[in-house]
Parts: sequence; C-alpha cells; structure tokens
Amino acid sequence: MALTIGIVGLPNAGKSTLFNALTRNTVLAANYPFATIEPNVGVVGVPDARLAVLGEMYASDRLVPATVSFVDIAGIVKGASQGEGMGNAFLANIREADAICQVTRVFVDDDVTHVDGRVNPLSDIETIRTELILADLQTLDKALPRLEKEARIKKETRPKYEAWLAARETLDAGVGVHQAGLDLEPLRDLFLLTAKPYIYVFNLDQNQLADEALRGKLAEMVAPAEAIFLDAKFESELVEMAEDEAREFLAEAGVEEPGLDQLARVGYRTLGLQSFLTAGPKESRAWTIKQGATAPEAAGVIHTDFQKGFIKAQIVNYDDLIELGSEAAVKAAGKMRLEGKDYVMQDGDVVEFRFNV
Repeated sequence: MALTIGIVGLPNAGKSTLFNALTRNTVLAANYPFATIEPNVGVVGVPDARLAVLGEMYASDRLVPATVSFVDIAGIVKGASQGEGMGNAFLANIREADAICQVTRVFVDDDVTHVDGRVNPLSDIETIRTELILADLQTLDKALPRLEKEARIKKETRPKYEAWLAARETLDAGVGVHQAGLDLEPLRDLFLLTAKPYIYVFNLDQNQLADEALRGKLAEMVAPAEAIFLDAKFESELVEMAEDEAREFLAEAGVEEPGLDQLARVGYRTLGLQSFLTAGPKESRAWTIKQGATAPEAAGVIHTDFQKGFIKAQIVNYDDLIELGSEAAVKAAGKMRLEGKDYVMQDGDVVEFRFNV
C-alpha cells in the first residue's frame, strides 16, 4: 500500500535531520536553504509490540512490521505559490503525497540560520499554510469557469459546482478544506493541497521538551490536528545506538517512547491505515490495509490469488490469543471465527485465509 507522508517545513527546520533518523539514511543535511532538492523517500517500520509476542508464541524466524513511507521535500519559503525558491518543485512533490507532516522549528541555535532571521513557530506554520491555500486558490480559479459552463448545461453537475464554490470561499477566508471539515469527495478531481490530512512535528531542544506549558501552547496552536514533540538531533543520535544503550539513554532523559516511533504510528493512523496479523514458524507479520477493508481485500494484500479465490477468513482476536495462550485454546473456548467476504477487518485480527485457485 504505497501511501506517503510528505515532510515539509521552512529551510533549516530539521526536516532532513528528522528524515535521516527515521530512515537511518544520510541525505544531505546541510545548513543551507534548499539542500534537499530531489525528494528522498524512506520506508519506515511501524512499531507494533504485538509482533514480538506472536514471534515468541509461534517461534517465528523473523518479525516483519507494517511500514509507512515518508518523503523529505525541499524547504518552502514565502512566495512558493508564485515559484519563489524551490516553490514549483515543492508544490509538485507535496501534491503527490497523501498526507503532510510539517516540521516546525522551536529550538534556538545561533549556528543554524532561520530563513526569517528569528524563531517564531506560529509564523512558520502560517507561512506554509498560506502558501498551500494560495496554491489551491490558483487551482480553483483555473478550474471553476469550465465547471460553471458545464453546470449551466448539466443539472447533475450543479452540486459539484456548488461544492467547488464553497471550497473557494473557505480558502478565501484563510482556512484549508480539510481543516474546515468540507466534504472532500466532490473536490477529489482538484487534488487540493489543503485537502490532505496534517501532522505537526515541533522540533524542540531537551529543555523545551520538558516544558509542559510550552508543549500545551504549541498543541493548542494546531488543534485539532495531532502534534508531536521531539528533538530531531536527539532522535538522530538515538538511532545510532544499540537497543539496550538507547533504552538507557531514553530513561535518563525521562522519555517513555522515541518521538520517531510516535511519528510512525501517528502517520500510519493519519493515512487511514491499520494492520492485520499473520503468525507462524517462518514469520510473524503485520500487513497494511485501509481502515474499513473487507476480508477478501485483506487477503489480496498478501497475494492477488488469495482475493480471487477467497473462501473464508479464520479470525482470532489478538487479545484472546494472548490471554488463552494458543490457537487450540481459542478454538476450544469457541472464540475462533470463520468470516465471509463481507467481514470488515479489525486492527489486530490474527488471520489465516482459506482460498481456492
């Protein structure tokens, strides 16, 4: 399921440092605007504690997590919607992403220049929000005259035209269409940038991370969108450590979970994804499906033949499996189910598909 999250932000906000840590890649993390010109794509494993438990229960040779893809996109500046800086490349790349993760700088460091000469998180957020809104207004202004003519001739086009007009008014008021809660279905053909779901990542230093009042203020700034707080530099150091050393390092810093793990999980959920699980001696694996996917659709993720020849899905609830200790015990307790083609998969279903090809 090749859905991607575009990492955006002003130059030197910490995007590439965060991306490097996420993917353990070394893209050019230079203290220079537009150091990232070509988008870098990284596939990141989604933390899932259930896999280790299943792996132990089934003596699996390997554990395979679900994944989410992140794209590191060139820094944006004011005027991007008019082609300033790398504006045109930025907008084209972000248009291809399925969700947006905006990295906003909060840390203060005189050695790392800020494009506006001062650190101001709210201003940075507004800069990017404004550029996306302006780009969407341009898209609508080009598309509306054609649809208006069509709506005069075809009555069935009228509701779509009215939805586009409502989107135009919303954007004119300085609000993105997703943020405004508009119905996105009639706007689908426009590929609007503000129709994408949003995650905000605030890049703080260690002292700022410990400041609950500051974190509360920043979260309020972007509500109801999800806000994640991390120190990208700290996270990049963390991924270089051995697991035991990293755990000790986190404990000393008073951090329960690495910010990157949180970002991967929130990103996965923001894309509307969930996992079903398979387990056996060869591997325990989390498979990615859209929320609301049916059993045959889930089977097709493993192999198209599974979907074509789908008969039934043998479903075990993960919590039941752990509580009772084995599939045999789950079956004996009457909690193993056979589900048909209309079954809607639930996150954490442990599945074995029956099919005929």
